[in-house]
Parts: sequence; structure tokens; C-alpha cells
Amino acid sequence: MATALSLDDAARMEARGRGEGAILVQTLADRIFTIVRERIIAGAIPADRAIRQDALAAELGVSKIPLREAMARLEQEGLLEGVANRGYMIAPLSAAQAEDIYGLRLKLEPEAAARAAVAADEQDRAKLIAAFDALDQAASSDLARVAICNRQFHMAMVRPLRRPLTIQLIRQLAILAERYVVAHLQPAGRDARAHLEHREQLDAFLARDATRLQALLDVHIRSTLMDLKGGFAPVA
Repeated sequence: MATALSLDDAARMEARGRGEGAILVQTLADRIFTIVRERIIAGAIPADRAIRQDALAAELGVSKIPLREAMARLEQEGLLEGVANRGYMIAPLSAAQAEDIYGLRLKLEPEAAARAAVAADEQDRAKLIAAFDALDQAASSDLARVAICNRQFHMAMVRPLRRPLTIQLIRQLAILAERYVVAHLQPAGRDARAHLEHREQLDAFLARDATRLQALLDVHIRSTLMDLKGGFAPVA
């Protein structure tokens, strides 16, 4: 199992997540943002209590100013909720939110990826192969890293579309989906199924088979949603 991210690890992972070939200069708040986001994804921060920012700042060895900036960004990403007089809390997972996230992904992502596969140049295709390899290697580490690499793979399939607004919307949904990816992959066998599905998506993208890629992604996202909904207790 991989160890928790350091501040330097965080910088590298965030650069890869943005599709950057080299690490750009990042603020301390950027690195804190990535570390706290990974902890949220992994479920390492309880969702039923306020986050103690003073204790978190002391643990990370940072001041409260960059931590507050990172927390505000996490709220903007939809991973934290501001609570009056209590700071921030993590919203609990729910069937309703999963349906919102994955329902919107179904409307946007399969078609965007299909069009991107046709438009992709050789550099785009190489980045997707690299993202798939990183996801494959992450399979032996903790699920939070798998979820992040999963997002990076899916984003590498849509970035060649070069439609900034569409890409930004899909990225926001992919970030919100990361905690659900962890929940989805916990039952035995699902990681192997996901690997095979991603391999098929990669092959279809590289073949520029837009119709097949769109169909594969539709089934992939839809089946994940069905699995997730089955994992929540029915409302009485």
C-alpha cells in the first residue's frame, strides 16, 4: 500500500492531473489542496464532524492562511461544505448525489470522448497511453490513488476535444466522482472488471472508433452508477 502524499508528491500529482508535461510552480495552498483532497477521497477524514483546521495545519506543518485557501477551493470543488460557526465538513455519500454526478457524466462524457478520439493528435494519444499505464500501476496501491489516476485517464480521453467549457464541466464531475470510485471498487473483483473496461476504451480511442468508444463509456458509467445505487440502503 502506498503511503500518504507529501507536499512534493502532491505537486507532482496535481501537475499530472492537469495534463502538464512538467511540474509548474505551485503555491503551498495548491499542495495542501491536493493532500486534503486525497484524504477526503480515501475517507480518511470523518464526514460526520467539523474539520479541525488548527490540528490539520499543525500536522502538515503549515500556517492557517494557505490551509484556509485550500479549504475554500475544496468547497468550490464541491468536496467540502461550509458550516456556520463550525468551519467545514465533508458531505456524506448518497444515492441521490451519485445519480446526479453519474447522470450528468452520461450526458457529457461519452460523446465528448468519442469526438476527442477522432480529433486527437499523436501527443494526445501518447498522454492517454501514459494515463492508462499510471492507472494500471496504481492498482496495487491504495484506492484513493486509483481514483485519482482513474480521473486522469478519463480526462485524457476528453481533453483532445479542446472545448474548454465542456472539459471543465466533465473535470468537475470527475472530481466529485472520486469518492464514489473508491466506494465502487471496494468489493472484490470490481477492480479487474474496471481494468478490462478501461483497456477496451483505450483500444477504441487509439483505433479512432468513435461509435464503439461512446458505447463503451456509456455502459461503463451506467453500470458503475447501478452498482453504487445498489450499495446504498433504501430510503424507508
